[in-house]
Amino acid sequence: MANQSSPSPIYCVSFNQDNSGFAISWKDSFKIFDSATGRLCYERAAGAFVIVEMLYSSDLLAIVGAGEQASLSPRRLCLFKTTTGSPLRELNFLTSILAVRMNKKRLVVVLLEKTFVYDINTLVMLDTIDTVPNPKGLSAFSPCLEACYLAVPASVTKGSVLVYNVMDLQSHSEIDAHRSPLAAIALSSNGMYIATASEQGTLIRVHLVSEATKSFSFRRGTYPSTIYSLSFGPSTELPDILIATSSSGSIHAFSLRLALNQRWGLRIRILLPLHICEISNSFRIFSEAKGLPAFLVRFFRTA
Repeated sequence: MANQSSPSPIYCVSFNQDNSGFAISWKDSFKIFDSATGRLCYERAAGAFVIVEMLYSSDLLAIVGAGEQASLSPRRLCLFKTTTGSPLRELNFLTSILAVRMNKKRLVVVLLEKTFVYDINTLVMLDTIDTVPNPKGLSAFSPCLEACYLAVPASVTKGSVLVYNVMDLQSHSEIDAHRSPLAAIALSSNGMYIATASEQGTLIRVHLVSEATKSFSFRRGTYPSTIYSLSFGPSTELPDILIATSSSGSIHAFSLRLALNQRWGLRIRILLPLHICEISNSFRIFSEAKGLPAFLVRFFRTA
């Protein structure tokens, strides 16, 4: 029997700010694809990277190595131009970089206990935010310049969120969202809403950022589960949908608009391949897709 090589592990998957493109990094390369067509837009074989962040559909990338090669330190952020294939600028830090967020004005670098805010055009450091220990680099960022917020955990014992105005360089609010520590955070692209899930993973809450008030509460399930990611659908005002992926191997889609306008729901549970097994009225407004590949569940985003 011929030996079959095991698939290369995925180091990171990320979408750009408007979800028009996404990047995937493997052990020896990373690739950028068009979300609508799946077309390969860029490829670079240069080792393993744990962070590949795009700036919309421009030629600027923020990349961080996995540390498997001496030249790819996890403490070094490289701003990279795909058109020239060469580094534009590098920033070095004392500890490993856990997350990078950016828009057309700001660059945010998340470390274990500090978060740095830069002007993306000049790379002048604008502010340093002292945070609670954040080993997973848990953070959310709204790229909208009119409501540009960063959200990071504010406690290690409960689910509190610090919301920081990245343009005004000041704290906006602190939201006590859950009793248990946070597992996932997401901001809508317009910066109006923030979604959170705790380590329990049974409830997902949505707050209005401007007033730090709870607007929605959705039940993902009865038994605890790890929420891998949360993501809002696109909207100029209230997003139509909120997606949650979890360790149960499922994707849940919650309808915010139906919850707001009608306060009644339709729960649809889909077991792949496309077999609808249950339809019932409920105040839990969502669809559930199960049996998906692990990498798809973990990194699913709305397009």
